[in-house]
Amino acid sequence: MSDAADRAFVLGLDGVPWPLIEPWIDAGHLPAFARLVEEGVSGPLRSTAPANTPVAWPSIATGTWPDRHGLYEFMKLAPDHSHRPHNREDIRQPPLWELLSPAVVGNVPMTYPAGGVGETGTMVSGMMTPAPDAEGFTQPPELGDRIRDRIPTYRVGLKWHQYGPERREAFLADFDELFEGRRELLRLLMGTDDWRLFFFVFTAPDRLQHLIWDESVILDHYRELDETLEAVIDYCERRNATLYVVSDHGFGPVSRIVHVNRALADAGLLTPTEPSGLRAALSKMGLTKDRVLGALDRVGIDDELLVERLPASLLDRVARTVPGDHALYDVDAGRTRAFLHGLGSVYVNDAGRFEDGAVDPADRERVKAEVLDTLSALTDPATGERVLSVHDGADLNPDDEFAPDVVVEGTAGYHVKSALADEVVTDADEVAAYHRPEGVFFAWGPTIAAGTSLEDAAVVDVAPTLLHGLGEPVPEAAHGRVLSEVFDPASQPATRAVTRRDHGAASAAGDAPETSEAVEERLRGLGYL
Repeated sequence: MSDAADRAFVLGLDGVPWPLIEPWIDAGHLPAFARLVEEGVSGPLRSTAPANTPVAWPSIATGTWPDRHGLYEFMKLAPDHSHRPHNREDIRQPPLWELLSPAVVGNVPMTYPAGGVGETGTMVSGMMTPAPDAEGFTQPPELGDRIRDRIPTYRVGLKWHQYGPERREAFLADFDELFEGRRELLRLLMGTDDWRLFFFVFTAPDRLQHLIWDESVILDHYRELDETLEAVIDYCERRNATLYVVSDHGFGPVSRIVHVNRALADAGLLTPTEPSGLRAALSKMGLTKDRVLGALDRVGIDDELLVERLPASLLDRVARTVPGDHALYDVDAGRTRAFLHGLGSVYVNDAGRFEDGAVDPADRERVKAEVLDTLSALTDPATGERVLSVHDGADLNPDDEFAPDVVVEGTAGYHVKSALADEVVTDADEVAAYHRPEGVFFAWGPTIAAGTSLEDAAVVDVAPTLLHGLGEPVPEAAHGRVLSEVFDPASQPATRAVTRRDHGAASAAGDAPETSEAVEERLRGLGYL
């Protein structure tokens, strides 16, 4: 049994924004959150750049920015321009659950395949898990059987983009099932007292807000989160544990999409694949990936069913033959100088990094400067407003020579996509809202200063603060600081010095199970990503 005075509980709420939740707390709509404000520490939490799930949750768990933990996107880019999904074993720095034992970890994104919690720890992997029956879903493996028996409708996630505005009621019904399954999983895991760290994430707010930015609907969901939080507070109070409630990023409405690869193509930096042979014939007929997938969808065949039933080699061959706007299949890499990969990572296609790179490594900085100028100058033709926040990758991620050369984010109201659309800026017809940099931070417990407002906190500060609060050294590699202001001035964490230790690299249990191929195919299918 763990020492009850030496515990920390992290409750993660994916995509909850401080500017949205603060007035609802003040108005009395969320009494459990209000208790955290009154009896603990509260404030905004600055996310990563870009403010995206696969980057931010590893930063929360390790206390490092991506140039040390190694994840910049959902997908890992290879020298041959192929990519595969990142998994838990790609994280280069030890996360909290490797430093605090025993640990209970539930539904944290980027933790598939489950592991890294020692012989007595527990993990249920989160986002990027193929399915609840996949190998690597839980550690220990037999926990998966318990979950499937107790929660037969349990979902790892919900593909909000497959619903669209016209299927709102169906989405909300499936969303309720997702959320209730997640709450039941939390109850199941809270059945044990054998933990020093408990780290559990609800991704439901993110899923909801992407499709529905209706504050009345969102508030109803936040009230349900508030009820769950009340139960977690009681659970922590009985165990004298410190509670941290954090979100990986914020959220806000979007009305326009910025197609960065189209902007690079218009500037002569990216070259789409030229139609030839069968591809040219299909193009003349107007047969594109979108039209093929749309026709199949109308008869009940979606891209996920295709990748489950057809060989990957066949899908890959078809995807390269049928014309479209896919950032992987429809770009001529050998004639491209720069391209956007994923959600915000722009790379100079230099021959020192990529097998068919079109840029001499000596020209890399010159091309990067051209990319920075091109993307910084992008405006919305409808308003004249700048549409991107553009960062030099070397400034953001100085510790990794293989980091993206340029990092982009949409400004407020704009969302970045990699597709080769016909126009750079288009209406956001299929998404209602997207990520913003300002998430939330709450801390509550026996050593936490009551009624304290927090300023200038970042996602990388969570792990150092939690470790110091438990009397543990902060990893030497951590970028974040100990938020000393969260601790009661008379408490031990406030009076003892911060110590550091070189923990080395994260442990690795070998390659991910073969079922990770199913994740890749779901993401990269015929234009799915």
